[in-house]
Amino acid sequence: MSTDSRTIQLMDTTLRDGEQTQGVSFTPTEKVNIAKFLLNSLRVDRIEVASARVSHGEKEAVTNINEWAKQEGFDGCVEVLGFVDHTKSVDWILETGGSVINLLTKGSEKHCREQLGKTLLQHTKDIIETVKYALEKGLRVNVYLEDWSNGYQNSPDYVYGLMDNLRHIGINHFMLPDTLGVLSPDEVFNNLSDMCYRYPELEFDFHPHNDYGLATANVMAAVRAGVNSIHCTVNCLGERAGNASLAEVAVVLRDKMNMQLSINEGYIVRISNMVESFSGKRVAANAPIVGADVFTQTAGIHADGDQKGGLYKTKLGPERFSRIRSYALGKMSGKASLKKNLELLELDLSEENQKKVLERIVNLGDSKQTITTDDLPFIIADVLESKNYQHIKLLNCSITSGLDLESTASIRVNVNSNKHIASGSGNGGFDAFVDAINKVMSCHNYTLPGLVDYEVRIPKGGHASALTECVITWDCSGELRKTRAVHSNQVFAGVLAALKIINMQLHDLDLNSRINEIKS
Repeated sequence: MSTDSRTIQLMDTTLRDGEQTQGVSFTPTEKVNIAKFLLNSLRVDRIEVASARVSHGEKEAVTNINEWAKQEGFDGCVEVLGFVDHTKSVDWILETGGSVINLLTKGSEKHCREQLGKTLLQHTKDIIETVKYALEKGLRVNVYLEDWSNGYQNSPDYVYGLMDNLRHIGINHFMLPDTLGVLSPDEVFNNLSDMCYRYPELEFDFHPHNDYGLATANVMAAVRAGVNSIHCTVNCLGERAGNASLAEVAVVLRDKMNMQLSINEGYIVRISNMVESFSGKRVAANAPIVGADVFTQTAGIHADGDQKGGLYKTKLGPERFSRIRSYALGKMSGKASLKKNLELLELDLSEENQKKVLERIVNLGDSKQTITTDDLPFIIADVLESKNYQHIKLLNCSITSGLDLESTASIRVNVNSNKHIASGSGNGGFDAFVDAINKVMSCHNYTLPGLVDYEVRIPKGGHASALTECVITWDCSGELRKTRAVHSNQVFAGVLAALKIINMQLHDLDLNSRINEIKS
């Protein structure tokens, strides 16, 4: 593998190819916000934002993106997929204020013959006609060779003929897609090496798909073959198994191939979260770089090694991506895992008390309960038989909901030994409970923090009678904290999770005295 450093361009196609993910459709406003973040914050080199002539909403989004791009100095970085239709796609792009067309042509003889019903010469004539019109109108032209991977394998003479016909007509980038994700890294290297050797004066892009889980490896092979522009998407969005992951590609090219990129890594996780929210497609917890768990050490031996000398830390550190390393609590935890989490909470326990707490953590983990750092104060208080941590206790709660009727909640709670009764109403049972509990807590100068996320789930393979787990993410003055609870009723699981955040925050208000009590 070559380690000669050179600059690699990344073209993000989340807003075009990413929308071919089943069930994903970005609104015009969402498209504009993603486009701005990709270019202005993440600093990708180019973005492909739409297909021409799709819809009125698409046209509105592309127009707004182009207007912003010109104002902010990103003119020429916004590209739109167009079709071999002479004037139609070109005119559509011009009407949006665009300056680049990515022309979709047939890169395999089979597609040309069976889908278009045309010969290579007939298709070439149509392409040249469209390219000539686009250039006359001032557009820059790139060309996709759709299904190039199969075309090169099955009918290389067709590919060579198409390239020979188009190489001198003013096309900027020839974009070679592995449309169906069928290539291996060896095939990518061999095929692209041949293309680069035959047409040394041309600029090639590689557009991978991930059907065999080889997209990132194929990118490495393409760069090794001499390709300088790579296509990818945020969170691996795309048809079927998706495209190459922008996060993986950026990090691998830098770390493993010594390539220069324009990407600002500190924004990778933020764009991932934005696209996850807008697309509705959840990122796997173990997804490289952006997954929730990928910088979490679970085994106690790993925490011990890090504690003694960073033995399990690598160049792929969380700080690069504005994240932090964490140490999971569960049945595999050791003393170092507990110590790391105690340090995070600024708590200090004696060796004897650490042993007691660790035993409880292991027992909870063995029963498949999920334990977070935020759960630690509860476990500590319980193990040390403290009576002061239960600041609020739900004594009784009745929640009523009906179809097309406002939900109501009646509660009786004990807050620091003071009993309160309150009722509330809202758009659903949980909302009604929040209304009621805020009335109670206003007497104690406290209001529940805002909700960032609210998840409800049952175990896989569960039944209607299964326990429900509710996980709520709260915005605690800019700090995100999670609470979770389990109950057979999903509304009451949410209620218990809400009580946890109240207890945590009331506890934080008296943290110093609580630490002294635990130490003693």
